[in-house]
Amino acid sequence: MPTMTPTEFSGAVPVDGYGPGFFRVGGVVHYGSVIVTPDGVQPWGGLDDHAGLLALAGRVDVLFLGMGAEIAFPPRALSAALEEAGVMAEPMNSPSAARSYNVTLSEGRRVACALIPL
Repeated sequence: MPTMTPTEFSGAVPVDGYGPGFFRVGGVVHYGSVIVTPDGVQPWGGLDDHAGLLALAGRVDVLFLGMGAEIAFPPRALSAALEEAGVMAEPMNSPSAARSYNVTLSEGRRVACALIPL
């Protein structure tokens, strides 16, 4: 299982690692897709579940959207809904999204990631 490089997060919740079907966030394993913010982690229904992502409007400057093992574009309806809500989403594969989230989090920025498992 790949692990993430230790960094200081000032009490915020980092992504510690990932593997087939799961993510370890703040030392706890979560199976399936998740939304991670500095405050914690919540289950996410995936690309058709817009509500949890839209709730980030005004709370984050960037959302790293982990699309699984490969880089892919999110569905047009999701991209449009996020854009309309003012949520800047950066799609990438899930490992890159987790790393980008941790780096940006360590800088003290308002960030979240939504991750689809490998």
